[in-house]
Amino acid sequence: MKINFLIPAIISYLFTLTLPANAQETRCGWLANPTPANSYLKDTDGTWTLSVQGGYQASGMENIPDLDGPEYVKTNGNYGYTCACLEVNTDSSQMKVTRIQRVEPLPLSTCQQDANLPAWCPGSKTQYIIDTKKSQNLSIN
Repeated sequence: MKINFLIPAIISYLFTLTLPANAQETRCGWLANPTPANSYLKDTDGTWTLSVQGGYQASGMENIPDLDGPEYVKTNGNYGYTCACLEVNTDSSQMKVTRIQRVEPLPLSTCQQDANLPAWCPGSKTQYIIDTKKSQNLSIN
């Protein structure tokens, strides 16, 4: 009788060890919205897609507050970037944010002074992120 109970319990335990959890995590970096419906987060692990115009959109986009203020840099009309921490769920195999729980805007200086983040270098029409680890420019438009 005890064995019949233990076998399903052991199998359940093994599945929890081997299946990846889609756990909530905090990611901090450059939060960009360069054009309508295109949003991403650039952090120490790379560029995470939040939304693509006419395509993918993470659930919880409504949890991004109005970021317009002194710490938001406008680069294209009302579109631009800021520094922020996001509580999110991700799909790391596709570098996508699957759910946005909460967004906390930070001072731009927080990202500017973080040696683990790429520096943000606004240009005249095209914005670039300089990846200091790879020494190459990555266009975001």
